[in-house]
Amino acid sequence: MNTLPQLAFIGVGNMGNPMAMNLLKAGYALKVFDIDPSKTLNLKQAGAQVADSLAEVVHGVNVVMVSLPGPAQVAQVMLGDAGVLSKLSPGVTVIDTTTSSVDLIQQLVELSEKRSVHYLEAPVTNAVDFAALGKLSIFVGGSLSAFETHKPVLEVIGEKIFHVGKAGNGATVKLLTNLLWFVSAATIGEALMLGAKADIPLHTVWEAIKSSAGNSWVAEHDVPSIFAGHYDPSFSLALCCKDLGLINAIAQSQGYQLPMGSHVLSLFEKAQAVYGPQAAELHVVKLLEDQVGHYLRPDPVKVS
Repeated sequence: MNTLPQLAFIGVGNMGNPMAMNLLKAGYALKVFDIDPSKTLNLKQAGAQVADSLAEVVHGVNVVMVSLPGPAQVAQVMLGDAGVLSKLSPGVTVIDTTTSSVDLIQQLVELSEKRSVHYLEAPVTNAVDFAALGKLSIFVGGSLSAFETHKPVLEVIGEKIFHVGKAGNGATVKLLTNLLWFVSAATIGEALMLGAKADIPLHTVWEAIKSSAGNSWVAEHDVPSIFAGHYDPSFSLALCCKDLGLINAIAQSQGYQLPMGSHVLSLFEKAQAVYGPQAAELHVVKLLEDQVGHYLRPDPVKVS
């Protein structure tokens, strides 16, 4: 007999889809909903029940998982008379993996508590490939008891799971890590360009970076996307700008400005203006390539 909780999953795009698939593989009964029905097809084939509406997907479940582009979409899905919170029975837990705003999370937690619903924010990091492997890092804010109860669900999708305290802290931790990510993304092209224009083979430059104090997630994970010329289409410039806006808003609410956060936002906004909001995140590097007139493409045979 399957004693696992009944799950709903709202938003099965780039990140939500592999998370949902891993839950199916782990034996969870899963209902899924996405405004783009094509994103649910592989999950249906794997055994998920596809719902036609928000009301249908959350009916009769114990846990509602959410993976959406940002706070605007979360507010649209959760709030109002037709929103998810109005449809949930007491005792249900929401696990929201969206990178959202601190203010919205605190509002959702307050509304949930009035309905005797648990709301855990659980933003994730480590990109789509780690989502497929079930090796995400997850930053959970909210009730410690609800976290402990549902940690087995989180352990299916993540490898490193942190309870970071009160609601809103998960977003703060996730966004500060994204600050470091985006600063690195904006500067990795500068480092590669310095080597390339000195006629040092790019593969040598890359290996030197990875073997130095300048190493980073971006150096390890994202440089091949620059070399390939597709600039990592799994994450858009629009999402980068959204997150950087949230990052700077946290600092402003704390009473100060982020010099690097403000500068890197301006760089990503410029890239978005040039290449469009759906262009891949590392088009922030293409800005420099276009300016210099030199494109960071090593001999593909040498790139691992």
